[in-house]
Amino acid sequence: MKQTIIITDCPEQQGWQKNRELCMDVTTYLRSDSRMKAGKSYQGVLRRDVTCDEMHYNEQMVFIETSNQKRMKRNPRIFEGEHITITRRDDGSYHPNFRPIHLGPDFNVDHYATEVANELLWGLEGLVDNA
Repeated sequence: MKQTIIITDCPEQQGWQKNRELCMDVTTYLRSDSRMKAGKSYQGVLRRDVTCDEMHYNEQMVFIETSNQKRMKRNPRIFEGEHITITRRDDGSYHPNFRPIHLGPDFNVDHYATEVANELLWGLEGLVDNA
């Protein structure tokens, strides 16, 4: 799951260290655009290169955009019901998962168990038919 980080007006409150690097050249290696566009976010790696020769001290930033490849979902859903889902693991085995149970004044244990059993039956029938 991709995590989005939101930086507020006071990043110090979230543990961020705010710095401003002045007068630096940034070399960009982009996959999506030929030049960086204003306001667009890029996913990648920012690296600080430091070289020192006899004449002067060079400091340069290099940004390399990482590829935004679509990854196959790790455990794809084979069956999706109201109460359970069945996923396929990387090793080919199947795993039933319960969805959250909402207990309320109208909750009936017998009715819930019957519906779960029916969904398991339908999901497994679909797997046997496809095999």
